[in-house]
Amino acid sequence: MAQRATSAFGPTAHFYECPRWRAGRWWVSDMRGEAVYSFSAEGEARVEIEMARPAGLGWLPDGKLLVVSMDARLVLQVSPTGQVEKTIDLGPLFGETKGFLNDMAVTKAGHAYVGFDADFHAYGPDADLGMVVHLPPDGRPGVVAEGLAFPNGMVLTPDESTLVVAETMQPRLAGFAIGRDGGLTARGPWGVLAPKRDGRPAGGPPLGDKRVQLDGCAMDAEGFVWAADVNTGCLRIAPGGEIVDAIVLPDGLRTFACGLGGPDGRTLMICGADDNFADRTSRREAQLFTAQVEVAAP
Repeated sequence: MAQRATSAFGPTAHFYECPRWRAGRWWVSDMRGEAVYSFSAEGEARVEIEMARPAGLGWLPDGKLLVVSMDARLVLQVSPTGQVEKTIDLGPLFGETKGFLNDMAVTKAGHAYVGFDADFHAYGPDADLGMVVHLPPDGRPGVVAEGLAFPNGMVLTPDESTLVVAETMQPRLAGFAIGRDGGLTARGPWGVLAPKRDGRPAGGPPLGDKRVQLDGCAMDAEGFVWAADVNTGCLRIAPGGEIVDAIVLPDGLRTFACGLGGPDGRTLMICGADDNFADRTSRREAQLFTAQVEVAAP
């Protein structure tokens, strides 16, 4: 695993998350800065929408943006001109369970999947209370997966037959078969990185004995997942869990999310920061980085 060169991209922000490549621009949520930005390929920034605690991003077939509002437990539908046209309240689905929404994946047909993370400060890190919600193009949203250990990044396989969800507290990548109606079936371990609950794999670069905590993800055309590991770097993971490549950010920065795109599809956008504490609302130290990879986005 040779060290790849990374380049800083765009201005700093409070806390970048959920990068996406869409229509010739990078889109990214500033989770702590309460805005969604888009960037030209050269790094010129534009505010797309200001809102409370944005996270996962996706697009409907008609081009409208879906964006997660974490603490409010909402999914907003936003027009291309930045107007909120619809607000979907997912809060009632979780009953009295404390927690927040996180990442999202959307199929070409418009089926959206949103992760719900139980508050580990309230329930502890071993409480597998995470869920996945399905928002069909027409119909009511519903919970389609439960018992997840802090579902975080989620991506679709190139043929959109499987939803892959990173479970931060295990660590593993869970795979769900997607039915014709968009429902999830046949949950299985798409990739297991460590057999122990403490998340410590059997060594080797770049992990050593560090605990793996998977965050935001991207899928490439070969069906491998790039996953941001908070403690080491961006890991390219084969089905089954073998780590075949890694990108480490400079100066010991942690990685919290990644996206694959760019004009040729081979640019990996990485969200870096030194931490993810709430006081980031008063700090603008998070940075985007780019690295070139061999396998393009689907």
